[in-house]
Amino acid sequence: MADLLPEHPDFLWRNPDPKPSYDAIIVGGGGHGLATAYYLAKHHGMTNIAILERGWLAGGNMARNTTIIRSNYLWDESAAIYEHSLRLWEALPDELEYDFLFSQRGVMNLAHTLQDVRESVRRVGANKLNGVDAEWLDADQVKELCPIINTSEDIRYPVLGATYQPRAGIAKHDHVAWAFARKADELGVDIIQNCEVTGFLKDGNRVVGVQTNRGTIHAGKVALCAAGHSSVLAKMAGFDLPIQSHPLQALVSELHEIVHPTVVMSNHVHVYVSQAHKGELVMGAGIDSYNGYGQRGGFHVIEEQMAAAVELFPVFSRAHLLRTWGGIVDVTLDASPIVGKSPVENLYVNCGWGTGGFKGTPGAGWTMAHTIATDEPHALNAPFALERFETGALIDEHGAAAVAH
Repeated sequence: MADLLPEHPDFLWRNPDPKPSYDAIIVGGGGHGLATAYYLAKHHGMTNIAILERGWLAGGNMARNTTIIRSNYLWDESAAIYEHSLRLWEALPDELEYDFLFSQRGVMNLAHTLQDVRESVRRVGANKLNGVDAEWLDADQVKELCPIINTSEDIRYPVLGATYQPRAGIAKHDHVAWAFARKADELGVDIIQNCEVTGFLKDGNRVVGVQTNRGTIHAGKVALCAAGHSSVLAKMAGFDLPIQSHPLQALVSELHEIVHPTVVMSNHVHVYVSQAHKGELVMGAGIDSYNGYGQRGGFHVIEEQMAAAVELFPVFSRAHLLRTWGGIVDVTLDASPIVGKSPVENLYVNCGWGTGGFKGTPGAGWTMAHTIATDEPHALNAPFALERFETGALIDEHGAAAVAH
């Protein structure tokens, strides 16, 4: 039976009754799950795959993200996987034959203190050594690139400069999900909605299937790609993940004329601002400090976010709020993802991306597909194995990645 998506009446995807057995099951029908299934089918010839989504296609974190795409991370391991992801992004509109409004308008990360400047210049140097496009802009260059930003000296957080990645940008997140879903469907992947995983079938320490609200499904391999609930699923399978789940809030304004030419982020004041193609101002903040699974957060976080945004962009003071929302982000001890094998045989995990999940969508799917198909990690995701929390080989992007968590 096919479902019809109201926003795109020409777009259909399968919502079949589950088969009794699949070669692989992907738990989570968001961006990472869809990308994993697509690359498994395209590059590894695995088409007897089911994506199990407890709600509707891409209705979780994929519908509640930053829309920002960039690869200007500090550490070698992070830069490698995010740059690979950005290169995949650049080819995807043609590859998926779908215009998901990928716009390489650049991303600026502001520096407000001398320490910010030192860390930012260091990151620019590291980016260049890793082949990532990166520039350092002084305050005048920031103003030239984004005329509406307040660069005066008499504000709480004066703009001393910014890093800038010209190839970075944004994409429309729901369109990205539909693009991957269409191609995965064409390759024979089953996309099963309203199918919640409630347990795992195991033979000793080997997973052999899942239990769902629609019955038992056997599988040769199972991959967890459910942002925000990975620790809950892992617990069902018999192991713990070193992650915490937090609400992450954002908002959009009513429609306005296009006045904001790029993407501006400020880790120091926990705010990012871009303008969508239709004209909404898209703003986000840091994660709420408490743990939780609710797709909402404390209003004080939005209040602080707006105070900082209006100071940086005085013209926004007259903008009217259209809607707010909250996602659920998994945050690891080192603010870097876990992508690889789990302690349970034939069970794989992809989680802990924090605020980096959307930008890492194709890279996560590409490396996860390789890991599932070969039962070994690719060189790009090998450093992000779960075992690093035992060995101490952490990839600590706290602050270094110029993100709010």
